[in-house]
Amino acid sequence: MRLIHSPLPHQPIGVECVALNVDRLRLAKRRWRGIADDGSEFGFDLEAPLRNGSFFFNSGSNAYYINQQPEPVIEIVCPNDPAVSARLGWVLGNLHFPIEIREDSVRVCDDSAIRQMLVREGFLHHPAEAIFQPISGAHSHGI
Repeated sequence: MRLIHSPLPHQPIGVECVALNVDRLRLAKRRWRGIADDGSEFGFDLEAPLRNGSFFFNSGSNAYYINQQPEPVIEIVCPNDPAVSARLGWVLGNLHFPIEIREDSVRVCDDSAIRQMLVREGFLHHPAEAIFQPISGAHSHGI
């Protein structure tokens, strides 16, 4: 088993790329173990969590990278009205759930409390299966 302390500074060129599939909750940790698609085992003791697409090891013939798994999320359409957008931010903030701010939407983990609130408040939204990368460094009750 290889022990990894940090990501590679750039994507290696001229080698086969091998994925290590991992879910968001494990990926958010600094210490964990994983097995790549070719069976190679890795231990992670990181200063900062890795992100989807990060290359972390180059064997000379293979370059290993993180492949974050999609999960159930809710895509909330960003309103064009600043007052409605502010209300959406206030309501989501009061729930203390992690969010991902995208160009034209806000992505949150799929949760029945959020779905009920969105319906009650009349915000346009739809369920999706996607890679969820919430804002890091914010205080929340979850990851």
